[in-house]
Amino acid sequence: MAKAKSRYVCNNCGEDFPQMYGKCPTCSSWGTLQEELIPVVSANTNAIATFSHLGTAKSTGKAKPRESLTLSQITDNDQARSPSGYEELDRVLGGGIVAGSLVLIGGEPGIGKSTLLLGMAQKLMSRYPTLYVCAEESAQQVKLRSQRLGILEENSEDLYLLAETDLETVLRELQSLRPKVAVIDSIQALYFSNLNAAPGSVSQVRECTAALMRVAKRENISLFIVGHVTKEGSIAGPKVLEHMVDTVLYFEGDRFATHRLLRSVKNRFGATQEIGVFEMIDRGLREVSNPSELFLGNRDESVPGTATIVACEGTRPIVVELQALVSPTSYSSPRRTTTGIETNRFLQILAVLEKRIGIPLSKLDAYVAAAGGLNVAEPAVDLGVAIAVAASFRDRTVDPRTVMIGEVGLGGQVRPVSQLDMRLKEAAKLGFKRAIIPSMQVMQNYGMEIVPVTKVLDAIVAALPRTKFESSSVSDESENEN
Repeated sequence: MAKAKSRYVCNNCGEDFPQMYGKCPTCSSWGTLQEELIPVVSANTNAIATFSHLGTAKSTGKAKPRESLTLSQITDNDQARSPSGYEELDRVLGGGIVAGSLVLIGGEPGIGKSTLLLGMAQKLMSRYPTLYVCAEESAQQVKLRSQRLGILEENSEDLYLLAETDLETVLRELQSLRPKVAVIDSIQALYFSNLNAAPGSVSQVRECTAALMRVAKRENISLFIVGHVTKEGSIAGPKVLEHMVDTVLYFEGDRFATHRLLRSVKNRFGATQEIGVFEMIDRGLREVSNPSELFLGNRDESVPGTATIVACEGTRPIVVELQALVSPTSYSSPRRTTTGIETNRFLQILAVLEKRIGIPLSKLDAYVAAAGGLNVAEPAVDLGVAIAVAASFRDRTVDPRTVMIGEVGLGGQVRPVSQLDMRLKEAAKLGFKRAIIPSMQVMQNYGMEIVPVTKVLDAIVAALPRTKFESSSVSDESENEN
């Protein structure tokens, strides 16, 4: 009988090695390699003889019928998407639930993943049977949570709960019940008894997901899988897990705030980087139809160092208030702190303001934050950050009904951004009267005053009237020309 070999698999990246290392050579993570036994299968001589004829010119038997089809021969079923009961979830999924799709949802512990999926199951059970596999909780615990969410027991005949961690039992239940939608909470808690590995390991997560995917595609079941995240914020398990599923969603949010963001990072049936906004209340999650209200401050009172920008998350424009603070430093090196803005991007904007505009920021502490804790990573927020810093430095206020849209280049120029018409339309809908944008052709004004600019200096002059930056910079430019 052949002996079983062993390999060492990294729980972080999924790479396997023939020997043990304290540090993974691929992802440089410590203590993530675990030993797994691999049974050695004896070679099949008949199979070897069969495959040895592949690729030869001679053919001993009849050719098999062709199985591939041209694109025009494939029938278009045009199956309508099923609504999930949450319009924000439907937006992130690309319009609704696709039959036979595999959706992976990750997020920090306690962020609301189980609450969202249980609420979705409660809304779907009135239309067709729904299975909720609670691998980390007992059925009684899920029932207590359902009562807190207001799910009535007399109307829950088509919501089935299964408290099980054995993969084979879950697969039998899926094939027997054949629900339209099933939830697996979570994939790290399931285990396959034929594998000699602990639940949550790389091999267990990979094989359990592959088995669930085959059943979902064969039985046309829409499957939602909950995945744990690592301390870095990525979904735990091998990276191949995200490649196997159709859609990857991340549930984000500040633990001290009430709003939650559901972001799509992979979607085979819709746009990526789409977001859905929810608010956590005592009865579960409530949808936020107008997310700009969460990220806008009080526009009745103007505060120095604030500016309003329009960020695009997927196909959704969101109006966000930026807050900046510039103050003298008491240390040898000034501090730069960001919240919701990329730090390297902020440092680049500060360098442009000091070099091109002449604002002495090298001896000042600089802070910037996006209201509501929203993470804004696109370049279209650069102009708003620059104007907010300049307004804080001069202790000036910007008109609260003015928005700034544009990317700041290293030469001090304002560069064009994408989806400008969509951003202006959202700003006009919220009552903004003025927009400072890159100098480019705009087909409509949307009832607002459009101020096109080519340089950051022009934008600061337009946003902060009677500023001294204009005269100083113009004199500097004239001296350079001479």
